Order: sequence, then C-alpha cells, then structure tokens
Amino acid sequence: MSHQITIKPSGHRYTAQDDETILEAALRDGFALPYGCRNGACGTCKGKVLEGSVDYGTYQDSALSETEKLAGMALFCCARPQSDLIIECREIGAAKDIQIKAMPCRVDRMERLAPDVMALYLKLPANERLQFLAGQYLDVLMKDGKRRSFSIANAPHDDELLLLHIRNIPGGTFTEHVFTKMQEKEILRFEGPLGTFFLREDGTRPILFVAGGTGFAPIKGMLEHAFHLGLQRQMSLYWGARSLKDLYMPELPRKWQEEHPNFSFVPVLSEPRPEDRWQGRTGLVHQAVLQDVADLSGYQVYASGSPLMVEAAHKNFLERGLPETEFFSDAFLFSNDPRPAA
Repeated sequence: MSHQITIKPSGHRYTAQDDETILEAALRDGFALPYGCRNGACGTCKGKVLEGSVDYGTYQDSALSETEKLAGMALFCCARPQSDLIIECREIGAAKDIQIKAMPCRVDRMERLAPDVMALYLKLPANERLQFLAGQYLDVLMKDGKRRSFSIANAPHDDELLLLHIRNIPGGTFTEHVFTKMQEKEILRFEGPLGTFFLREDGTRPILFVAGGTGFAPIKGMLEHAFHLGLQRQMSLYWGARSLKDLYMPELPRKWQEEHPNFSFVPVLSEPRPEDRWQGRTGLVHQAVLQDVADLSGYQVYASGSPLMVEAAHKNFLERGLPETEFFSDAFLFSNDPRPAA
C-alpha cells in the first residue's frame, strides 16, 4: 500500500510504500532530506511526525529517546509509514545546508579506466554515509597535512560507495601513490562534501555540460542524478579529450543517449592519433559548442576541466548571450591550489 507524505513547512508531497522508509521514498522522488548514517545511529535525519502513524524501525536509543518519541519525533532513515503522514523537517536546498564531515574510508576496489585514469571506490564506516549534492567534491587528507581534491563521480542516490576518477599526474605525490603503491583495503581520510558546483534541479532551461578529461567525473554524477529524477530538460554533453584513449569511458554516455531521448553526447578530440581512425569532431571542446549553438541566451551551462578550458568557455559563452548567472564551473588545478584535482 502507498501512503502520501507531506513535508512541512515546504508543502512538498511524495508517496512512500509500506516497505520504504520515509527517507528512502523522499530521496527516490528527489526531495533531499538530511541524513548521515542511514541506519538509526546518528540522529541527523530526525524530524517530527505531525499527523499519522509510523513503524519506528530499528535504531539506537542514543539517536532517539523515548521522550523524543512521545513528542512526535522519529528517525526518518528507519521509520516506515503506516498511514498518510504530515512530517516536519528541513530540506537540503543548497551546499550550505549539508554538514561537512571529516572521516575515514577504505579503498574498496580500484579499476583502471585508462592508462592514466584510475577509478577509486571508497567505503565509509558501517554507521556512516556522506550526504552530498551531485557534482560536489571531497578533499583527501594526506599525512603531511596537505589536501588533494577530487570530484565525486557518483550520484547522491547511489551512495553506498564514493567514486573518484584519479588522473596520474607526473610528480603528484598522491596520484603516483595511487598508481604505484595503493592497495585495496587501504585506509584514507577525507573531508567533504565541498564546493558549489552542483546540479540546479529546479531550472527549466536546456543544459549544456562541457567536460575536459577527468572533468567528466562531476558531470557524470550530475547526469546520473538528472536521469534518476526523471528531468525532462534537454541535456547535451560535450566531452573533450586529447586522443581516443583519453576519452576513458565513452560507452557510458553513448548508453545514456540510447536510453534517454532528451540527452545527446558529442565527443571531441583535440589531437587524435592516426591509430584512432577518428571520424568524429576535432578541436577544442568549447569551440564545438559554439559551432553548434549560435545563441546561448536560453541555456544553462556546467563546465568542468582545466582552467584554460573553463575560462575560455566562460568568456566565449557570455559573448554568445549566456547569462552570467547560468554558467557554473569547476576548474581542475594540478598544484597546491585549494581546488586541485587529478
């Protein structure tokens, strides 16, 4: 049986099944309620049941006291509806609404995506989950006190593991460790989520995603989130790389293009090799956008990659009419800058 849940004070409504928690159903329908552990241990998801009845589920007493239950409080990561509900809680509307955490994680597995690109799948402690917005990043905390920042490449609804795309940068202490010494089960520490580069879900404009190299990582998370929500806006991904081997997982956006009529994929190579036998677009990725779209005044743009690409895209897109407020970017710097990524 399904139950209607109304969130106060926003007035948002969604439907939950008997076997779903209040939180699970909210996240499924695109409503970002706060959470931490998702297993009744931390209390981050605590809210008030104003009307209706719930099965409180299994949780730790330290997270929800009997006094709080008598006052109408429940842990939404555990509680399941037994009737239509009216609940009261805050909703996550922007990066400032999400708690930034420092925590350990374990390297669950590693996957070589290209000769110089590694996928790291990170497992959090049993009682922890990281709430984040699609497109944000985290800082890996190194033993010498330095930080290395990497975009989260998975979508918020798929948060059992955190996925990073790591490019091997010659001379990079952390990236060279990843490619030469790191083993599965290794323990890392990180802080996150961080950044204001995230998908704005409430817009109506068609979206242009422009990625350079591993700038695909946060955009991958954004697109998977958009597909999960069922956004019907037209979306196009322009992904630029030097040669075919640098376009490290082109089969994924091609699959998206087959599955979603409102999505298109344009790969662009700047220096294709003879052995690539490349018949597609060539040149700079942002120039490919300019060749295809004469007037950008009605679009929203997300650009992620090298500073040169992002800066050029910003300048040229605004010259084509794109409003400043509709350009969102994440520039990858390979240095000790506060926002490096490799």
